[in-house]
Amino acid sequence: MKRVVITGMGVISPLGHEVDVFWDRLVAGHSGISTIDTFDVSESKVKIAGLVRDFDPVGRWGRREARKYDRFVQYAMAAAEIAVEDSGLKIENTDPERVGVYVGSGIGGIQTLLENVELLNKRGPKRVSPSLVPMMIANMAPAQISIRFGAQGPSMSPVTACSIGNTSIGESFNTIIHGDADVMIAGGAEAAITPISLASFTNSTALSSRNDDPTRASRPFDANRDGFVMGEGAGVLILESLEHALKREAPIYGEIIGYGASSDAHHVVAPHPEGTGAYLAMKRALQRANITTKDIDVISAHATSTIAGDFSETMAIKRLFGEDAYNIPVTANKSMLGHMFGAGGGAEAIALIKTLQEGIIPPTINLDQPDEGCDLDYVPNVAREADVTIGLSNSFGFGGHNASIVLKKYE
Repeated sequence: MKRVVITGMGVISPLGHEVDVFWDRLVAGHSGISTIDTFDVSESKVKIAGLVRDFDPVGRWGRREARKYDRFVQYAMAAAEIAVEDSGLKIENTDPERVGVYVGSGIGGIQTLLENVELLNKRGPKRVSPSLVPMMIANMAPAQISIRFGAQGPSMSPVTACSIGNTSIGESFNTIIHGDADVMIAGGAEAAITPISLASFTNSTALSSRNDDPTRASRPFDANRDGFVMGEGAGVLILESLEHALKREAPIYGEIIGYGASSDAHHVVAPHPEGTGAYLAMKRALQRANITTKDIDVISAHATSTIAGDFSETMAIKRLFGEDAYNIPVTANKSMLGHMFGAGGGAEAIALIKTLQEGIIPPTINLDQPDEGCDLDYVPNVAREADVTIGLSNSFGFGGHNASIVLKKYE
């Protein structure tokens, strides 16, 4: 079977837009959560989010080009450009028909839709942009990336809610394994922090309202958590067959060796109370990797900071790993990033790759008092040096979609 390696990484996140900066801040336990100042939140119960700061699309592409893209596409394009540059990939020097793009988004161009609804209501139908639909639909992220680089291989925008990043990476892994591509640009992007989405999540009582202390609002596994925090950005990886990567002397950061997907078949928004879907996704990922539970050195948890979600994932880990579950460090990046939705899996995969490379596990910050039933080793508040070779990353989404990937230090 072909080996699939990671040769490039790009991230746009609340903790920065360079992989090394993003990583250093994760390890230091910095929070990217702050008060929302991009629109009026005076009447909102929730006033905090993990916003992307200091992102300049005009400086990157020019005003005319930047205006063609909704923010989620801007984030996806920027992360893909960073990842491609990082990999040293020159598509003109390879077969473009063997280069594909799987980059998903859960909500797509909601900001563009809102702006045009406002134009319609205030100024009439003639003012609605003819580019509305091609700007807002979710597949514009992989479409624009494919156009930008001339990638003519398989192109798709998986829509599996908050598991999109892992779905994209896992399906890209499959595509290379099956011989349908040599290179895949894979990940997810999201730009859903808007008045209407904030209001909807607030009204569903899903969000933390710790407005006076935003950096301590996202608290996975903590007894005093009161919901998740919205985040945004993009995480994109370059996956290649090992043969292709070695042939062009590419940098190799890590290897993907397993992927598992499942459905809870339970509820639209609530996770299975016993973590059955999460258990199945992890189990299948390990089976695909041809490893046992004893081979996993670290787990990057989905861990959104909700009572039901954190408990369900903990139950799933215990079910799969048995007594060994208590010996495996479990880290929750969302304690610092917030919930980046479709972008989360890609960003967290990058963090896990760095963990395996550097031998440092980022902390789960704001974990002061573990909730009842949340009794694993969550690496509370301080990063930890560790000898780690293989890591498991989880992503779960609305609708019961689950995706787990297994990453390995490259040897």
